[in-house]
Formats: sequence, C-alpha cells, structure tokens
Amino acid sequence: MRKNLRSAFNTRQYMLSRDFEIYYYSDLNFKAVEPHRHTYYEFYILLEGRVYLEIEGRKIPLQKGSIALLPPGVMHRSVLTDPETPYRRFVFWISEEYCNEFLRQSPDYMYLFQQAAAQHRYLFPCTTDGFYLVQSKVLRLLEEVNGSRYGRNACIHLSVSDLVLTMNRVVYEQEHTAEKDQNEDLFQNVLSYLDTHLEENLSLESLANQFFVSKYYIAHLFKDTLGISVHQYLIRKRLERCHTRIVAGDDITKIYSEYGFSDYSSFYRAFRKEYGMSPKESRKAQHLQSYNEPRRLPGK
Repeated sequence: MRKNLRSAFNTRQYMLSRDFEIYYYSDLNFKAVEPHRHTYYEFYILLEGRVYLEIEGRKIPLQKGSIALLPPGVMHRSVLTDPETPYRRFVFWISEEYCNEFLRQSPDYMYLFQQAAAQHRYLFPCTTDGFYLVQSKVLRLLEEVNGSRYGRNACIHLSVSDLVLTMNRVVYEQEHTAEKDQNEDLFQNVLSYLDTHLEENLSLESLANQFFVSKYYIAHLFKDTLGISVHQYLIRKRLERCHTRIVAGDDITKIYSEYGFSDYSSFYRAFRKEYGMSPKESRKAQHLQSYNEPRRLPGK
C-alpha cells in the first residue's frame, strides 16, 4: 500500500471537517487511547493486527476485513493485544448531516447505520472478496483526498458516496445471501416432508411444530417461492398421487379418502379442474393411449 497515503496517528477525537475525514494508520507499540465518544459516525476497518474493540464495556475481538461502525454517543476504544504485530487500519469519520444527504438520495445508503443505531450491532464481518472491494474504494478516496487532480472536490464526493454504498451493499448481500440459503434449505425440507406425508392430516400448525418456525413464516415462504399456498400445493400433490393410482387401476372410491378428500364430489371437482376430465375419463384415456401405442415385434 502506498506510503504517501498513510497518516501519522493523533489522539484527536473530533472532526475538523464538516462532512468527513479518512485515515490510513499503521503503527507498532500502539498505546490505547482512553474510552471516548464521538458526535459523528466512525467506521473502523482492520487490515492487520491483534486488537479488540471495547464498546460500552464489552470486548469485541476484530478480524482482518471486519467493518466496525460506532454511532454518535457510543463509548468505545481500540486495544492492541500484541504490540509486536503491525497495527494497520482505515478510520473513516462521517457526520450525521452528511449521512442525511445520502439518505435523502436513497435509503440504500443507511443499512449499516440503522443496524448500528437501532440494533446495537457494531461489527460486520466481510467475505474476502467483499473486503478487497471495500479496500479499493477506501484507497480511491484516499488518493483523491491527498491529490490535486482536476475535479478533485467532485470526485471526492462521488468517492465518499461510492464507499458508503459499497460497504452497505457488501454487508447486506452477504447477510441476505446466507438468509436465502437457509430459506432454500427449509423450503426443500418442507417439500420433502409434505411429499412423504400426503396421507396425513397436514396443516400449517403441524408444519410449524415439525420445523420449529412460525406458521406465517412457512406460509410466506411458499407464497414467495411458488406463488401458491401450502394448501394449494397439497391439493395438487394429492391429486397427482390419486391420478397415478387411478390410471394404474386402483379403486377410485378408496383412493380419494386416503388423501384427505372428505367426499367424492369435492374430489371429483378438484380432479376435473386440475386434469380437465373426470377420474374415470382419465383412466379410460390412459388405457386407450396404452392400447394405441405401437407394439414391438419380438427381436425388434
């Protein structure tokens, strides 16, 4: 990393700028500062070192690539546990007023701020790819701040916007991809359970008890994934099972009750709606199809 982007560490814990300040620090034998609060937001991104954050009396170990976000008014400090290891980090301060400018553009800028302020979540681990993407945005901003190219002020504003949005996107997509994977696993498990218990009296309540989740969660999961309710899915699967057994020659009067249909008339209506013909017509059509299929001669 370019040495000319590095800042000498100072103990000042207030902003000189109205909007933001950003620093790249690299130290050995770092001495912890006293616990303190800010009137602005502080992003803290660890690059190297063995360190923990002490936040409101809690000690939170940091890993390389983690993003910590301290809202205004939160007591904190960083403490180095191995003074022989280089301690490298990015520190990014941004005022509430500047954050509000981004909020007026889009709420997508504010995911991390809302998590920190409302949920008291201060640490956000990143994937390796996500971390390197954030690092590239920080370096771009540092180069603009320390440079003098044409359009510097405009590019600085764009770089701050890009950095804030990238950090929010990286964390949001990482967290919601994990949630999506969990939803897919649950959905497949519920489908498998339904397909092997079609003869039973299934309900949202019984599924919720089986999988230890809310019945409303399962209902929304089906609606969002298939566009139909659990009840509609069950009707279709039960009709499929009935159809298979009917064309195989099983007794129609026994089949429908095995799959939860209360009487033949309700079964008949559902079957005709699904297949466009009655159960008997379905069996007859299947037999005609089998009869009309060309026979193979022996040896052919």
